[in-house]
Amino acid sequence: MAEIVPAIIAKNFQELQDKIRLVEPYIKTVQIDVMDGIFVSNLTWSNPSELEKLETNLEIEVHLMVENPHRVLNEWLSSKVKRIILHWEVIKEIPNSQFPIPNLIKQIHNSGKEFGVALNLETPISVLDNFINDIDMALLMSVKPGQGGQKFEESVIPKIIALRQNYPSVKIEVDGGVNLQNIYRLIEAGVDFLVMGSAIFGKDDIGGAIEELKSLATK
Repeated sequence: MAEIVPAIIAKNFQELQDKIRLVEPYIKTVQIDVMDGIFVSNLTWSNPSELEKLETNLEIEVHLMVENPHRVLNEWLSSKVKRIILHWEVIKEIPNSQFPIPNLIKQIHNSGKEFGVALNLETPISVLDNFINDIDMALLMSVKPGQGGQKFEESVIPKIIALRQNYPSVKIEVDGGVNLQNIYRLIEAGVDFLVMGSAIFGKDDIGGAIEELKSLATK
């Protein structure tokens, strides 16, 4: 059993609102993808202060695909998001004297937010060993981050299985290329949250698509 989480990629706040309205009746959580055009090639909406104008009961997580998350983190900590997801590939490069990971975890938790760490396909799950009990979620990318509509990479499956075996209580989220064809295998491997973009927003009947995905995810 897993939760379906629509991925919102928006160029501006109006598009963000419109996409949230489309999925709001059917789900509990949305993921907002924020990209800076540097860590990944795509560039998206990235103004957390505008979320104050957003009227919704949905839980919001933000996936920060940005080169310098420490420069924008405080803005997101002051926003109405529930969970902040940062990439290991970026936070490991922040000078320890300025921003050690234990302090980062403490800062996010002290703000009342949950903290997730995202791993690219090539990054081994062992990088989480020293602090996995202190984070709220591990997000495993199943495509190269930054673009929607990519083909699912099978190499993520053994990573999910190993992470679930090594850390039975950790919440696992998978992002990229998730669809009707691979949803069963992902749930069997141990996934808790399935992030989907094209499998939802690429359909004419968005509500029907979500309900079909939910019916499979909850069997």
